Amino acid sequence: MSSDQGRRRTSGKGGGGAPGVVAARRLGLIAFGAAFVALFVIVAIAEGIGHPGVPSGAVAYVEDAPAGRGEVTKADFRRGLAQVAAQSGQKQAPKPGSKQYAELKESTLNTLLEPIWLEGLGEELGITVSDKEVAKEFKKLKSENFKTQAEYKKFLKQSNFTQADVDERVKLQIVSTKVQEQLKEEVPAPSKSEVEDYYEAAKPTQFTQKETRDVRVIVNKNRKKAKAAREALSKDDTAKNWNKVAKKYSEEPTTSQSGGLRKGATEESLEEPLGAAVFGTPEGQVEGPLKTGQGYTVFEVENSTPGSVQELKTVEAQIESTLAQRAEQEYFSSYVAGFNAKWTARTFCASGYVTERCANFEASGHPSTAPEACYEANPKGGLPEACPAPVFQLVPALPGTVTPLEPRGEPLAQRPRPAGGEEEGEGAAGALPEGLVPEGAAPPEEGAPEEAPPAEEPPAEEPPAEEAPGEESE
Repeated sequence: MSSDQGRRRTSGKGGGGAPGVVAARRLGLIAFGAAFVALFVIVAIAEGIGHPGVPSGAVAYVEDAPAGRGEVTKADFRRGLAQVAAQSGQKQAPKPGSKQYAELKESTLNTLLEPIWLEGLGEELGITVSDKEVAKEFKKLKSENFKTQAEYKKFLKQSNFTQADVDERVKLQIVSTKVQEQLKEEVPAPSKSEVEDYYEAAKPTQFTQKETRDVRVIVNKNRKKAKAAREALSKDDTAKNWNKVAKKYSEEPTTSQSGGLRKGATEESLEEPLGAAVFGTPEGQVEGPLKTGQGYTVFEVENSTPGSVQELKTVEAQIESTLAQRAEQEYFSSYVAGFNAKWTARTFCASGYVTERCANFEASGHPSTAPEACYEANPKGGLPEACPAPVFQLVPALPGTVTPLEPRGEPLAQRPRPAGGEEEGEGAAGALPEGLVPEGAAPPEEGAPEEAPPAEEPPAEEPPAEEAPGEESE
């Protein structure tokens, strides 16, 4: 996992084009936590936990933080706000009460809390970082991203970073990398049975090479012209003559200038009935005209490549890598969710600075991305279009879709079943098995007349027999 993953983009004017932003991203300072921090799952902890109180002059306090790191002062916040503003392209920090201040306040608090949380996690895991390691990593990052010392100094000025700020973020980036490495060792390797199950499930799609055929075709909407093309090719089916006849008769733009050649065609790539005809005909045999959706088709199989299946031993390492990456992702997601909840419960914020990452945050129960007007009785300008459903929608896996390839299955949105019948297209899928009675419904009385069976429908006429390729009547 690279240290460039999971970088945060703060809101505000100027997007990402400011020189300070570019330099900060190059040095890897905006989101030092890499993939680990990118996996943060916001967990709101209801108020009511023991509140230690936020010290005077501070905006937040983190319990059980590393020594000297638990208090986030107002001076820390002002400096962090200036840095976040610079990263978002603003020349100076916005003033309290302004729209820009409200937009950047939460991002600023996050950038101040994340280092404390991550450093605290590293301490609990016994991870240490020496000054020598920081100096070595800083030298590497600096040489990769800045050509001269003057360019680096310009970055410091534009981003409102000090050398101490840079060193701290480099240190936390090293901590993040070591945390990931330590957690990775805790993930169990995929078992032999898991590898075999994945192989069997993926074999038809990933490890099977289907039979292909190089086929020449001529398509014409006029049957007589298609027959003339076949007669010409029956006398001479060389590639040279195919080129000549295709230019004269074929109305298919993609192959009319290449002798009608389609290379490496699978049966599924050819429209029916052409696919079945091509794969049921020997090589070197001119057939047609066959009626298809495009018109009348004359074809000849030039050569065939048989299908093949890769053996498990040849793809075993590939499967193990895929399963290991999946297991790591799931383990990291689960671990980080717990980590975030744990440190949220330890974090308390002063009035005016409370966010979802504070234990004393009172959740409204509304999604953070939903417009406030969605929950107003008479919203000005009417109800917004993008309002979430009033009830959280469960999306379990569709039965039968959970496989070794898709362990989470295909999401199936839950919705009420319409009264009075089945949904269109469901057929009898919702019907009860014969003999079962819905709960609360009385069984039929003994001796009650049964429903009359439906009248028999007259038998359908048998469809005419299909003609063999090349034997279609006028």
